[in-house]
Amino acid sequence: MPESTTIRPRSRLFSRAGLFRRKSFEGPDEGGPGGLPRTMGLWQLVSLSLGGLVGAGVFSLAGVVANQQAGPGVLISFLIAIVASSAAALCYAEFAGLIPRAGSAYTYSYAALGEIAGWLIGWDLLLEYTAIVAVVAIAVSGYLSYVVEQAGLDLPSWMLGAPGTGPGHRLDLFAALLCLLLAFVLSRGSKQSARFETALVVIKLAIVALVVVAGAFHISAGNFSPFLPYGIGGAVAGAATTFFAVYGYDAMTAAAEESVEAKRLLPKAIIVSLAIAAVIYLLVSIVLTGMQRYDQIDVHSPFSSALAAVGLAGLGTVVAVGGILGITTSAFANMLAVSRIWFAMSRDGLLPRYFARTHPRRRVPTRVIWPVGIGSAAIAGFLPIKQAADLTNIGILAAFVVVSVAVVVLRRTRPELPRTFRTPWVPVVPSAGVAFAVWLIANLDALTWLRFAVWMVLGLAVYALFGFRNSAEAGK
Repeated sequence: MPESTTIRPRSRLFSRAGLFRRKSFEGPDEGGPGGLPRTMGLWQLVSLSLGGLVGAGVFSLAGVVANQQAGPGVLISFLIAIVASSAAALCYAEFAGLIPRAGSAYTYSYAALGEIAGWLIGWDLLLEYTAIVAVVAIAVSGYLSYVVEQAGLDLPSWMLGAPGTGPGHRLDLFAALLCLLLAFVLSRGSKQSARFETALVVIKLAIVALVVVAGAFHISAGNFSPFLPYGIGGAVAGAATTFFAVYGYDAMTAAAEESVEAKRLLPKAIIVSLAIAAVIYLLVSIVLTGMQRYDQIDVHSPFSSALAAVGLAGLGTVVAVGGILGITTSAFANMLAVSRIWFAMSRDGLLPRYFARTHPRRRVPTRVIWPVGIGSAAIAGFLPIKQAADLTNIGILAAFVVVSVAVVVLRRTRPELPRTFRTPWVPVVPSAGVAFAVWLIANLDALTWLRFAVWMVLGLAVYALFGFRNSAEAGK
């Protein structure tokens, strides 16, 4: 066989007709074939983003970092994390205004870097977001169990946790049921889901405001000394932990196709929600460490212990309710994100198109929502929270790296595209986002890397056997 005939197919494989074929920047509008109805306004988008941004960071992480890593310098930890997250957020904002379609980082990388990059990020996020939903559901279950115990009810031990988490534990029933409940709410339709999330976020923020205002009257300046008991290195290390509390806006961008005036509102929603979250976290850090010395904060219930220390123990139940609502909104945002990414990948032909069909009346991808709900319920019900949490983090950080790089690449390859928002100081800002994400990834443990590698190898096999030949871009 002549040499040219053997080289050509291989060369096409690694070209824009093969692995690097790119998704069009034009997509379905409301009412179009395969599109999702555009029903969410600015404040619904902001609420969805805040659902992911303001949760465990307020009710747990701030106290843990203050006690174990930074002391009152947790304020600096949050400042560093917010600046680092803002670098990635600005890159997401440019893409959100440029490609207002379902899929978030999957869609952005597909259009800017090529199909193989889009596939890898999309496949990665399917696991990451599903695991996050399960982790959050397990955390909510802990709060619910506490509230039930306070009410004097004695529940059977088999339903109180996953196997291995306690004597007689067989299933974390509360966590599994919460995942299924969220799937039910999402299946009702975009408008109803957004209203549910908005209502919970408003209540949650009101509770946070109440706790912060009440605590502010009991701040003692002496509790801020020493401000950096673990040194500046402790505050920097604490930033790595707090970073995972300030990236929830990425889940909101997965619902871009359901936003009215998406190109204008999505960038604004990202920036507004991150700004609100930044103010909340900084105030929480000040009030928490001002009420109680950092080394006396209970890492299991930071605000409850701090409030009790200043004679406001009665607000502990309010904090528990706020914790339930706050963490539930995070689970909701992440379940919506994974369902939209799966839907987008199926519509593009990289996964079976069966899952890209929406409900004829509600116009939401119920064929995806329920498998996600059942999958996250299985993880939440039968895995301890540590094992479930190990499935998260690395994938989100990888998405941050790809999106930041894609902004720089697209500025060079497609400078003529109309951008409703432009990331400032390119490539400095994207480079900062990449550097921080890579630093965090490098500090993850070996087992996390191994799980990630196994999942990605499995993804490459699925792509080779199904996605590559069934891609909607294959015949173009």
